This record gives sequence, C-alpha cells and structure tokens, in this order.
Amino acid sequence: MRARGAGVEAAACAYLVGAGLRPVAANATARFGELDLVMRDGDTLVFVEVRYRRSTRFGGGAGSVDARKRRKLVLAARQFLAAHREHRDAPCRFDVVDASGDPDAPSFDWLRDAFRADDG
Repeated sequence: MRARGAGVEAAACAYLVGAGLRPVAANATARFGELDLVMRDGDTLVFVEVRYRRSTRFGGGAGSVDARKRRKLVLAARQFLAAHREHRDAPCRFDVVDASGDPDAPSFDWLRDAFRADDG
C-alpha cells in the first residue's frame, strides 16, 4: 500500500513538474502530519496533497480532504515554514491532486488553490 502511494506521489510530482512547478520537498514530516509535496509555482510555495482512488465510484480523492485533514495540513505547513525560514515570506497555497485509475499510470485532476488556510 505504501509503495503504491509513493509511486502515485512520484507520478503526481512529475505531472506537476511538467506543468512548470519546481519540487522543494516530498513527504515532509511534521508533528501534525505529513506534506506529500512542497513545490514552487513561480514565487508561490505550494503545499500539495495527493489523494489516490482506484475508482471514483464512491467519490474522488479530493472529497476526502475534509475540514480535519485541511487543519492538519495547515498546521504541518506552518511547521514547515517555521523550519525552512527561507520560504517564510513566500505567498502560499494549498493544492490537491486527485489521482485515479491504474496506480502505475494514474490520471490526475489538479485542483489549484483547493482550500485556504483560514477555511478551517
């Protein structure tokens, strides 16, 4: 299961790099959780949550990023910024990459600015 998730995250990273983002960190752990990908989109620091579902029959992965998960991601992002002061003044956003289908060749739905830090 973890290997499949790592493969999907690597594929999502490659997809985002192809769209012009630059990788900063992957699987950045924090006290409050893990940030799947941290990337740069121009001057903006982007915290990316990658969600994989083999089938969207019961809803896509983006729908599983509920209020509790968003709060954990915001706390982890704040911790990341505190630990990496070179990024502290960068504008930030939270994206979700909804991956589905074959885990070896997933399709992606990239939701830019999927939620805000103050969405709670």
